[in-house]
Amino acid sequence: MHILRTPDDRFADLPDYPFEPNYAEIADGDGGTLRMHYLDEGPDDGAVVLLLHGEPSWSYLYRRMIPPLVNAGHRVVAPDLVGFGRSDKPTEQTDYSYARHIAWTSALVFDHLDLSDITYFGQDWGGLIGLRLVAAHPERFARVAIGNTGLPTGEGKPSDAFMAWQKFSRESPVFPVGTIVNGGCATDLSPEVIAAYDAPFPDDSYQAGARIFPSFVPTSADDPESANNKAAWEVLSRFDQPFLLCFSDLDPVTKGGDAPFAAKVPGTRGQPHTMIEGASHFLQEDKGAELAQLLLDFIGANS
Repeated sequence: MHILRTPDDRFADLPDYPFEPNYAEIADGDGGTLRMHYLDEGPDDGAVVLLLHGEPSWSYLYRRMIPPLVNAGHRVVAPDLVGFGRSDKPTEQTDYSYARHIAWTSALVFDHLDLSDITYFGQDWGGLIGLRLVAAHPERFARVAIGNTGLPTGEGKPSDAFMAWQKFSRESPVFPVGTIVNGGCATDLSPEVIAAYDAPFPDDSYQAGARIFPSFVPTSADDPESANNKAAWEVLSRFDQPFLLCFSDLDPVTKGGDAPFAAKVPGTRGQPHTMIEGASHFLQEDKGAELAQLLLDFIGANS
């Protein structure tokens, strides 16, 4: 496995991102190791809040949510998935898979950091990966919150728009990450923020993970992870820890995605699920302060 590592100077002086980097060496699944980056803010003995990003963002997405969570006394952990942010970037699309992302993230969260009593929030692929972690180790999670995500099993026909996105991400001559994130926001990001989303990718050779990620969403029953996601749903159907749904009203990608969780996950009952208004797919950008407060209220009401 050939690996690229984004130069540190690409991350210098990013707006509103003063956090110190932390790194863990994890097995790459191919006989070698990968360096995975994570933010670890707040007191070491604080109650853990785990924030998982998705495609094609990185922990920068949570920069406005981390300070209020830390100020409330929490320890906030926000990893960069392999292929994103300050984490290592294998250069071949075939180096990545849904299963490997779960294994890599699990190695960081459970083996390296040994987190427990976790309040977890995931969005986009942060949900597809994080919910699999919940299903694998439900005893480690005190609370779960998700927004603009899902746990697809390949049942039902994917939209033409989503299939076009898969094709674009794999084949487009240019994959402008910052512009893509901006397009998933209801607000217009500044050029400096767009550049911060581009920072992990000096050129296209660093983008194999970002380009192939959409192709791992199960879109048919014979997808390699379809059965595993169905098994995860079986666990979630018995998960009775507090489970909050924080979707947004302007995201066409995940519209209605909260309904299966509300119907199937016992922990959702009686929780103040919120449709965040005025936010698109990247609700952390559009309504980060509001989302952070929702998480604080959720933790406080279920302590």
